[in-house]
Amino acid sequence: MSTASVTSRPGVVLADLLPASRTKDIALVLGGAALTGIAAQIAVPVPGSPVPVSGQTFAALLVGTALGARRGFLSLALYTVAGMAGMPWFAQATSGYGMPSFGYILGMMLAATVVGALARRGSDRSVLRTAGAMAVGSLIIYAVGVPYLALAAGMTLSQAVAAGLTPFLIGDALKAALAMGALPAAWKLVGRRG
Repeated sequence: MSTASVTSRPGVVLADLLPASRTKDIALVLGGAALTGIAAQIAVPVPGSPVPVSGQTFAALLVGTALGARRGFLSLALYTVAGMAGMPWFAQATSGYGMPSFGYILGMMLAATVVGALARRGSDRSVLRTAGAMAVGSLIIYAVGVPYLALAAGMTLSQAVAAGLTPFLIGDALKAALAMGALPAAWKLVGRRG
């Protein structure tokens, strides 16, 4: 089957274009976890917030979209478990589960799964559909992360929104714009090669 026919078939994500094997799946899951850990080190503290701006949310959504729901979830689960076990690859080289920002990491596991499922339905093939998928993924991360932040830091929900959501909206829009350009472009490139 040619790559061009695969790109038009629903139910396919970018990772499916590689030859199928268990070794490939393991490598993709490990690579997705590593990418998220590396991207998390791109972090900038936000004054007044225990949550930094980081590249990990972008990586988590990209991993989920490119790998699909199952591999995306496994990548983020591996990232989470390794970080809980002490690997210092959460934002700002932290680890563990006692930090107020840990809820965002839990949200990333769920978000990677959902955007992976959306990608199987073609949400990564056009700019507008990719924007929608990234928005859904970001909403899921915040839906878990902000209430967790409120509980963990002893904040009211409005304080948690002010410290853990509002300062990040512009950065999330920029991350979504990157994904809106990269993912549909990758599909077009693959289609031209087929």
